[in-house]
Amino acid sequence: MKTIVLLLMAAAVISISGSTSIAYAAEGDAAASSDSLKILGAGLAFGLAAFGAGIGLGQVGAAGLAVISENPALQSKVFIFVGMVESIAIYGIVMMFIILGQ
Repeated sequence: MKTIVLLLMAAAVISISGSTSIAYAAEGDAAASSDSLKILGAGLAFGLAAFGAGIGLGQVGAAGLAVISENPALQSKVFIFVGMVESIAIYGIVMMFIILGQ
């Protein structure tokens, strides 16, 4: 629980500092503001996807270890579930590259 609170506090600090830099960029050049919003969006896309995948992987990994300890023959099925959870982070990377490529 402490980790989640610390991550939310860090996200708030980053968003506050990001909004001040966006305000300064609006005074100068509109293209710089657009680029900074792209970078912010790409970072959020990947960061939130990786955060969600990490939480899911913790849950699936713990349950998977329990299943493997009960019945080692189910190891391949556990790896399939772990791969499905890890694919969420891969989708985040793909979205990051799509956002930065525009």
